[in-house]
Amino acid sequence: MTRKEILAAIGEIAREHLGQEGPLAQDTRLVEDLGLDSIRLLTLAAEVENRFRIVIEPEQEAGIATVGDLVRLVADRIGVDG
Repeated sequence: MTRKEILAAIGEIAREHLGQEGPLAQDTRLVEDLGLDSIRLLTLAAEVENRFRIVIEPEQEAGIATVGDLVRLVADRIGVDG
């Protein structure tokens, strides 16, 4: 799996579970641009964990501000290089 595929999968999750329309970019901010509140952020985190079979630790969640941050975290957890 590539980072581009991870981004596409996160976009699918956002459309399916959060009603997000349109494509996501690496620099899209989760709170400011997507308007996610704490419940919707939790939903996104849970669905990403389910989709990629990973666990996002609370201290890691604090460092996720953009879609790109989430892509990097997933890539690191599943062992994607580059």
